[in-house]
Amino acid sequence: MLPSLTLSALDGIGLVRPGDDLAALVIAALERSRERPGVRDVVVVAQKIVSKSEGRYVDLAGVVPSPRALDLAHATDKDPRLVELILAESRRVVRHRPGVLIVEHRLGFVMANAGIDRSNVDPGAGAEPVLLLPRDPDGSAARLRERIGAHFGAAPAIIVADSFGRAWRRGTVGVALGAAGLPAVMDLRGRPDLHGRELRVSETGFADEIAAAASLLMGQGDEGRPVVMVRGLDWRDAPAPAASLLRPEAEDLFR
Repeated sequence: MLPSLTLSALDGIGLVRPGDDLAALVIAALERSRERPGVRDVVVVAQKIVSKSEGRYVDLAGVVPSPRALDLAHATDKDPRLVELILAESRRVVRHRPGVLIVEHRLGFVMANAGIDRSNVDPGAGAEPVLLLPRDPDGSAARLRERIGAHFGAAPAIIVADSFGRAWRRGTVGVALGAAGLPAVMDLRGRPDLHGRELRVSETGFADEIAAAASLLMGQGDEGRPVVMVRGLDWRDAPAPAASLLRPEAEDLFR
């Protein structure tokens, strides 16, 4: 049999609101799919519905920008209130120019606008609602995995996925903000290549590759497919969270 990988978008998640039991929604969607998840299956969940269920909304109407936010907003042509939130969610500003504000998020991600988003946000969540990233995406993934595993008797791996731009290339791709039950990074160093040579630097962003594949089904517009089941993968490395994907600053030539 040829190696294969199957990705299936789960139906019926619907609009997720603060306080919703996201694990129960995913479990119900899995039940409707009539396929019980196994320990080598991966359930990829969009960051946005995780943030929504965790109530990570902020109303811009109530934000008062600081002098620093006002200065940076002028330099970037952005809403000063949004800039204030970006600064509050960040460790530092990495780069900026008109229309662009790249920061190091408090969780270590280097990203635009600290991941704060206005698209596909429930207009009833405030006068001018925006959505922040989850407080602890790896923790969110672990809690979902525990609940799903308790229900089905086998816990699939979980990835909390978002879309990121990249320093070297145009366009956004799916990446893993949170992960549980799989190795987010697979270290291939010490293993042989096809000719028996020892690999010395090869590491695979395993969780990011899965998130990117799932993103093809999830979409980034009005598709409404925030949960994807991935089947056909295998791994032998020990589980490691998505935080292990972050490159240490000492190794980062772009900061």
